Amino acid sequence: MSNEIVKFVNCRLVRNHELIKEDLWIRNGKIINPEPVFFDEKLQAHRQIDCGNSIIAPGYIELQINGGHGVDFSHDVDTVANGIEKVAKELLKNGVTSFCPTIVTSPPDTYRKILPQVTGKTKGAQVLGLHLEGPFISPLKKGAHPEDCIKDIDKGIDSLMDTYSNLNNVKIITIAPEKDPSGSVTKTLTHMGITVSLGHSVANLSQGELAVQSGARLITHLFNAMLPFHHRDPGLVGLLASNNIPAGQEIYFGIIADGIHTHPAALRIAHRTDPNGLILVSDAIAALGLGDGKHHLGQLELEVREGKAYIAGTDTLCGSIAPLDTCVRIFKKATNCSTVYAIECATLHPARCLNMAETKGTLNFGADADFIILTDELFVQSTWIKGECVHQCKPEEWAALSSRPIEQLCECN
Repeated sequence: MSNEIVKFVNCRLVRNHELIKEDLWIRNGKIINPEPVFFDEKLQAHRQIDCGNSIIAPGYIELQINGGHGVDFSHDVDTVANGIEKVAKELLKNGVTSFCPTIVTSPPDTYRKILPQVTGKTKGAQVLGLHLEGPFISPLKKGAHPEDCIKDIDKGIDSLMDTYSNLNNVKIITIAPEKDPSGSVTKTLTHMGITVSLGHSVANLSQGELAVQSGARLITHLFNAMLPFHHRDPGLVGLLASNNIPAGQEIYFGIIADGIHTHPAALRIAHRTDPNGLILVSDAIAALGLGDGKHHLGQLELEVREGKAYIAGTDTLCGSIAPLDTCVRIFKKATNCSTVYAIECATLHPARCLNMAETKGTLNFGADADFIILTDELFVQSTWIKGECVHQCKPEEWAALSSRPIEQLCECN
């Protein structure tokens, strides 16, 4: 990283919830304010890059991804570090600059082998920490999680430590709130700086509210693996409109906008009910970037048939094969939201959820220079980390993609 000042010109920045015509200045891997550089330091940019009127946005932040490109983070235990490195590099093509590798419900020995191997250092997208999705979930909403590995919280936080061994590299833990009825474990994890997410649950609204009052601030893949909305007890979905949560506390919720897991009407309901809490996630599996065939998701074998992933031999969906940038485009079309809002659902909102919005998810002065250059159709032209270009798409590649109707990417219209 050099002291060189680079100025990006002829661009539109996603800043302050708007697209503004302004230059972007970078130095030492950070976004800088040009005024003191010019007036106080009497310096000009050493290099200038013409962006051709493209959009510059913060890099996408992926909070739930199980693997990709043949790698399953929960299955390839002995080589998980190499697998994360491979996926981290591939994600750059989709504009992802930081992510939380997700480990599904697994035996204790799997966690003990995986957790020590995970660090934030890769040659691709930055690892923010692991998302442990289970095993403290409901067997009634297990989805693609193996029931024989699901556990109860019968010894408080010690139940988690006995299972995971340590939590040093953990950023998010998904828990069914009915497994922590007093909220004590949620409080402990929150005090440790770990984001507690609610999911794979049969909890009613009151149980969800108690979890939020105890510190939970995220819902895992809204609508999926939870009780359906009911007018007399809306369950976890009701948290989006609850008036029984701490004042000023935002409830964030991941949502899979791959055109398969969540109907466009459901996307619109979530968007209109709580726009500030919506976070786009891919929930991608090992088949991301590949075609139909057999793969793994943790302990279970899965198969991809006609672009949809199922537990092998069943019709149970088990993750997505759509990358996050595709989810952004599908979501924008489904909701008719603004370009800036669609981008913020994969940048600013996840950064705020993880309390990282000072450095990630924005183009504000002082933030990390992790950003992407996009076409108006939200196709990734290039990806930058710490002010260095780490991926550049050939124009013919995104031109070919942009000519493809979004309906071809979306089952539900």
